[in-house]
Amino acid sequence: MNKIILTGDRPTGRLHLGHYVGSLKRRVELQNSGEFDKIYIMIADAQALTDNADNPEKVRQNIIEVALDYMACGIDPGRSTIFIQSQIAELCELTFYYLNLVTVSRLQRNPTVKNEIQMRNFEASIPVGFFTYPISQASDITAFKATVVPVGEDQKPMLEQTNEIVRKFNSIYGQTLIEPQILLPDNQACLRLPGTDGKAKMSKSLGNCIYLSDSADQVRKKVMGMYTDPGHIKVSDPGKIEGNTVFTYLDAFCKPEDFRKYLPEYANLDELKAHYQRGGLGDVKVKRFLESILQEELEPIRMRRKELEQDIEGIYRILEQGCEVARKAAAQTLGEVRAAMKINYFSDRELIAEQARRYRTDK
Repeated sequence: MNKIILTGDRPTGRLHLGHYVGSLKRRVELQNSGEFDKIYIMIADAQALTDNADNPEKVRQNIIEVALDYMACGIDPGRSTIFIQSQIAELCELTFYYLNLVTVSRLQRNPTVKNEIQMRNFEASIPVGFFTYPISQASDITAFKATVVPVGEDQKPMLEQTNEIVRKFNSIYGQTLIEPQILLPDNQACLRLPGTDGKAKMSKSLGNCIYLSDSADQVRKKVMGMYTDPGHIKVSDPGKIEGNTVFTYLDAFCKPEDFRKYLPEYANLDELKAHYQRGGLGDVKVKRFLESILQEELEPIRMRRKELEQDIEGIYRILEQGCEVARKAAAQTLGEVRAAMKINYFSDRELIAEQARRYRTDK
């Protein structure tokens, strides 16, 4: 069986560090590993419209932003297929069939859906499309026969629901769909990177993001304004590591060699944490260390993005070509699903012959 990856992002804004450490950096590593036969990366505009139907221009404008971020980070269109969800009509038809395999109560129990509804204050006014997007996501994954889906921890319930749909479909119609495996980040701190304000999640809507395309000055300003330990008022005060956003980011991004380059008086992150906890280490010094690390990580991405921005027409051609490749793959799966459900009426020659014999016999 081929090893296939399917992953993607909603185009509701530029991508940020949460996307980068949560899945994007890992996607590039997986792409370059040579271990996978196919890699599909989806710009999920149809899913973004489920809660942005009154502002389609927001989604429309951000498709190019996400594509630029992808390629700036190292996604190579020669090795990965980048496509736009809404351009693959087969995904809608698969979703329609999967809707019959899931109950309303099961969707209501999905933790990711519950959290997203609460965050958007939808309550009883939730759009049906948004409510059912776990089913649409199952369609996306199964359409490309994905065996691996690299995502952040918050998406784990979505993958579990996908596998429930796969098992239900296969039990009714026969072995047709493939159960994907979730691939979480190795680094625990990367599972859910908090916002710069200390909120549980970095979110475009909350305005607490460091974007991959931010300028050096913007990154500096955001790091220096990061939430730390509110009780750490004086340098001499003992500080807390738990819930301290700066140290969470250091856990996610810091490498041993960073100390030799930027903070040689410490051997490693454990030493830095110990000093902060016993007192005598100021927040500004720690923030400057983090800023140096982030600037080094982001500068090549910024430079590549500026180069890519000089040929926007070429980016759209890449997306169009990716959609053609993705459409063929999804059409193949849809054909297999129709055959399993026995709704491929005009290509089922056996059915047609059987019906013809029956009516001839009746006469």
